[in-house]
Amino acid sequence: MDAFAQTAGAPLGGAGTIDMSVYGLFMQADWVVKAVMIALLVASFWSWAIIFEKVLRLRTLKRSAQSFEDTFWSGISLEDLYDRVGAKPDDPMSSVFAAAMREWRRSVSKGLATSATARAALRQRIEQVMSVTIQREMEAIEKRLGFLATVGANATFVGLFGTVWGIMNSFGHIAQSKNTSLAVVAPGISEALFATAIGLVAAIPAAGAYNILSGQVQRYSHQLEAFAGEFITILSRQLEEQV
Repeated sequence: MDAFAQTAGAPLGGAGTIDMSVYGLFMQADWVVKAVMIALLVASFWSWAIIFEKVLRLRTLKRSAQSFEDTFWSGISLEDLYDRVGAKPDDPMSSVFAAAMREWRRSVSKGLATSATARAALRQRIEQVMSVTIQREMEAIEKRLGFLATVGANATFVGLFGTVWGIMNSFGHIAQSKNTSLAVVAPGISEALFATAIGLVAAIPAAGAYNILSGQVQRYSHQLEAFAGEFITILSRQLEEQV
């Protein structure tokens, strides 16, 4: 009876105490699985850095756009507003306005808006300038969002690769030891599944944040385009009044 109790209380397979903590699973993992885990952790860390940066950036842009639009529609003259914005505006909407006003001033000062054909050409140039400015500003805003999409789409599969590799190693160890006890099987399987867990931890926030941030970026782009459309209408009206 005492011998049976000792046998029941001993670790299965004679493997000794197994560290099943997060750190223990990482340290016991195969080097390939470790590399997968490290890559996923780095990707997750960088994803969160991008998420926080984009959230703060978009909040700042929305406040700046609202402040600029309030000033724009307050009745201030376009010339005074342009002088206030200066040659180096600090937000996309101000940049769109400044780019259009530079083209407006340059053309009007050279007398390039005296005929109907010239005014139509000027309107087209201003629209093109604003379109290029919006595109350039949106490219800067969208920078690194593609990384979130990549992590969200692929991190799970990378973790799954680590899981498959770890399970293959576990079966190899089982074959070598000819021991199918839980003490032999559990550590390798746990290490393998841990890689998939890290992949999910990296993929889920990245995918969710990408969807949310992409929607906010798209709405901001529409806001810039709407402002550009309203502004070109105002400039066209002023051109007609100067005839």
